[in-house]
Amino acid sequence: MNRKNLPLLLMLTAGAVTCIITYIEKYTLIEKLVSLFVVLLVFYFLGSVLKWTLDFFEIQNEERIKEEGEVIEKESEESETAQQDGGAR
Repeated sequence: MNRKNLPLLLMLTAGAVTCIITYIEKYTLIEKLVSLFVVLLVFYFLGSVLKWTLDFFEIQNEERIKEEGEVIEKESEESETAQQDGGAR
C-alpha cells in the first residue's frame, strides 16, 4: 500500500479546515497565519508518526508470513522424509 503521501494529505486537509474555521470566526490575518502554521506542523508530525506505525506493522506482518511459509515448507519436507523412511522398511 502506498503511504508516501499520507502525512501530506493529512496536513493539507487539516490546513483547509483551519482556513475555513478561521475565516468564519473572522480571525485577524496574523492569527490566521499563526494558527495555520501550527496546525500544519502538528498534523504533518502526526501523519509521519501514523505512516511510520503502519509501515512498522506491515513489516512485522510480512516477516510473520515469511516465517510461516518456511515452517510449512519444513513440515512438508519432514513428512516426505518420514514417508520415504516408512516405505523403505
